[in-house]
Amino acid sequence: MSKSVYEMVTDRIIKQLESGIIPWEKPWTGVRSGAYNRVSKRSYSLLNQMLLSKDGEWATFKQWTDLGGKIKRGEKSSFVVFWKVLPVEEVQEDGTKTIKQIPLLKYINVFHISQVEGVEPLKKEELNDIEPIEKAEEVLKDYWTREQITVEHIKGDKAFYSPIRDYIQLPLFEQFKDANEYYSTAFHESVHSTMSERRCNRAEERKDKLVAELGSANLMNIIGIETRKSFRNSSAYIQNWLSVLRNDVKFIVSASSKAEKAVNYILNIEA
Repeated sequence: MSKSVYEMVTDRIIKQLESGIIPWEKPWTGVRSGAYNRVSKRSYSLLNQMLLSKDGEWATFKQWTDLGGKIKRGEKSSFVVFWKVLPVEEVQEDGTKTIKQIPLLKYINVFHISQVEGVEPLKKEELNDIEPIEKAEEVLKDYWTREQITVEHIKGDKAFYSPIRDYIQLPLFEQFKDANEYYSTAFHESVHSTMSERRCNRAEERKDKLVAELGSANLMNIIGIETRKSFRNSSAYIQNWLSVLRNDVKFIVSASSKAEKAVNYILNIEA
């Protein structure tokens, strides 16, 4: 029996975790970096960034062929996923018919430019020259101020978001080993804060732990801050997520979608 797209996605993420790779901590940064489509020039979604093994240019077989390229002999494709909305007719109790829009997760095969002959890579765009730490501070202050979130720095070992109080508590800045770990934690709790009804309206559930993980990593990558990953790259950490993913094939798809929405909300970007 063929696998569903959800199973294909989950298997791909599980394979990376089993190899000791935490896929949501890839260091893509800047404009048109990470993995993006050669034709549209648009970066792939957060989930697709995790699915693809390399950054840079990707395209379908047809897209590369139309560009004059040829896939090298023996090269295997990767895949990216997307939502396709299908109209489905439903008959109501009174006999009237309505059209319901049903989103279906689909996939398409793609190849990296390193797998292609006859096409030259695009020139890389200049990256923003703003200091990453300055940018991180700017993002946090803008979000906290815009949303009127109460934030306190208290000496201790607790970092959390309280939905009831709309409150973020963080340890003192100087308690962290380096600035990057502070911003990673601050972003993590800030992503949690987007769960409120007037923001991204997510239910408080176990899935939100991964939403915050994905969102924080994505914000760090967008800004261009490398983090110390060793404290997370542990057997217990990886085994925890393997257990979760193996028990729910839709988990990673749902969490990554919610994380991307949260990141856009924090950055004040219209979806």
